[in-house]
Amino acid sequence: MAERDGIFAGDDPFAIARDWLAAAQDSEVNDPNAMALSTVDSDGLPNVRMVLLKDIEPDAFVFYTNYGSIKGAELAASGKAAFVIHWKSLRRQIRVRGLVEKEDGAKADAYFASRSLQSRLGAWASEQSQPLKSRATLMAEVAKVTATKGPNPARPPFWGGFRITPLEIEFWADGAFRLHDRFRWRRADPTASWGIQRLNP
Repeated sequence: MAERDGIFAGDDPFAIARDWLAAAQDSEVNDPNAMALSTVDSDGLPNVRMVLLKDIEPDAFVFYTNYGSIKGAELAASGKAAFVIHWKSLRRQIRVRGLVEKEDGAKADAYFASRSLQSRLGAWASEQSQPLKSRATLMAEVAKVTATKGPNPARPPFWGGFRITPLEIEFWADGAFRLHDRFRWRRADPTASWGIQRLNP
């Protein structure tokens, strides 16, 4: 077991991640929960885009999106994903690789209901990742949805969460002279115990 102290201390990587996110919320100017999410298409060609981490559960990381989007289709097909969160203000980052499953139950309903009305209407109106003729076309669809769905639209059946259960988590912190500190937590499957290694920078 690698010796760890300070910001790396603890036996629960999800608790460490929550602590780092809380610190970032005090120092990052915009979107401290922004993460670069990576998927692959049917040819194995990678895709990456920014999404917002919405929950760190006891054993998983959760974000929400349109299931019909490119990322939604790729996640459903592969069942795997990776992401990185980098906090420039803290000079830290977290990298995660793991297994994916949908969160389309009560938690997804509750999160959708917590969003602004404009965001909920936008979720209904946008065919995410599909070709769009013009912005005017999109705004016309928003107006149509606004008239038909009312002031409290339910969560669309094509919109919900994805839960990433990690097989690997790496915590990285900037070090002097680029001698960074890196600790990789790894397990064979979600029921296995974590092994922890210090990595060369």
